[in-house]
Amino acid sequence: MKLFKTAITALLTLTVSLPAFATNTQNTATPNLDKINDRGTLRVGMSTFVPWAMRNKQGDLIGFEIDVAKRLAADSGWKVEFVPTAWDGIIPSLLSQKFDVIIGGLSITEARSKSVLFTDPYSHSGVQLAASKELAKGFNKVSDFNSRRIKIAARRGAVTVQVARETFPKAKILQFDDEAQAFQEVLNGNAQAVIASSPKPEQEAIRHSDSLFIPFTERLSQGNEAFAVRLGETDKAEFFNQWIKDRTADGWLKERYEYWFSTLDWQDQVAQGQ
Repeated sequence: MKLFKTAITALLTLTVSLPAFATNTQNTATPNLDKINDRGTLRVGMSTFVPWAMRNKQGDLIGFEIDVAKRLAADSGWKVEFVPTAWDGIIPSLLSQKFDVIIGGLSITEARSKSVLFTDPYSHSGVQLAASKELAKGFNKVSDFNSRRIKIAARRGAVTVQVARETFPKAKILQFDDEAQAFQEVLNGNAQAVIASSPKPEQEAIRHSDSLFIPFTERLSQGNEAFAVRLGETDKAEFFNQWIKDRTADGWLKERYEYWFSTLDWQDQVAQGQ
């Protein structure tokens, strides 16, 4: 009888402790996501470059990434706080916890995957070259630009620098903090070409049809853009992956991408110099 009472007591103790154990497990299952929920605000690291993110004439942020971040926050019951960051410092800033996630046209690469945890891709752009009609007249082959006398402008820290070096190893790559500066370098006659993520080269070639042209019919590379969080933050990545899956399924991501990348309907909103 004594042994039976001891067993019953042990069973009751285990039963009482189980809910507490389950509660603790549930509370720690999404620790990184919980921090955002508790704060009520999603802090988004981004860098301004057209048409991903830019300022309108009133000084407000607009663009594809801005739409994505706002919709993600709204669907999740959060406010959104944008943290504009220089492109070459955007990953270090994420790692130093200045924001929760990078939503800024960041392409998935093997090198970056060693520093950050990527979500599934939510957009697929590419890299293209716009060339000077005066300095690169008649150029239509990769070999035409792969020369020591050729200067190619690019935005510092962007994947386009890597593509430029791999595609045109002999050319001199000029790097600038702002993409607009890179394009201006070609318009000023100081470089033969500028390399950037599509659709920037194509759109600038339309805007400056007297000065720029697209020498290649195919993009130099195809990219997969994803959100980036810190390594180990799998709960955030899984949550964002589900959102990307849902917004892909209902066509919203495609519709927003088409608006910003396949039209110029938005260009009158943009402040000068972008």
